[in-house]
Amino acid sequence: MAERGSPAPLRSGPWRGLLRLAVVLAVALVIGSGVGSSVHRSPAERAAALDTQIRCPSCADLSVAQSSASAAIAVRHEVQRMEAAGSSDGQIESALVAQFGPTILLRPPDSGLTALVWIIPAVAGAGALGVLGVVFWRRAKEFERLRAQGS
Repeated sequence: MAERGSPAPLRSGPWRGLLRLAVVLAVALVIGSGVGSSVHRSPAERAAALDTQIRCPSCADLSVAQSSASAAIAVRHEVQRMEAAGSSDGQIESALVAQFGPTILLRPPDSGLTALVWIIPAVAGAGALGVLGVVFWRRAKEFERLRAQGS
C-alpha cells in the first residue's frame, strides 16, 4: 500500500465531532419538520388544529380550543363553517384577522417587521456560538504555545 500523507483536516481533530453533530442536527430537523410526510388530515382535525392557533376574542391568552366562552364557541363554529365551505387555512385566518384584528392569531406573523422576532434570536445565537468558537480556538493555540515553551 502506498503511504498517505497527513490526514485531511476533516478526518481528524475537533472538526470530525462538529461534522457529526451537524449531520445529526440536520437529520433531526428534517425528520421533525415532517418533510416527506403525506398525512391527509380530516376536516375535523384541520379545524381543531386551527382552533389551537386562534386566540379567544374575550379571554386572556387562551386559544378558542381551550376556552368555553361564548365568543370562543362562536369562533370555533365560524372556523368549522368556513372549513366546510372549502376555505384554506390561510383564507380562514385572513377572514378572522379582518374581523378581529391581527391579535386574534396566537403566533406572530412571519413577514414584515415581526419577522425580526424570528430572525434576531437566530442571528444572536449564531453570533454567540461563533464568538465562543473563536475563544476556545485561541485558548487551544495558547495552550499549545505554552506546552512548546515548557518542553
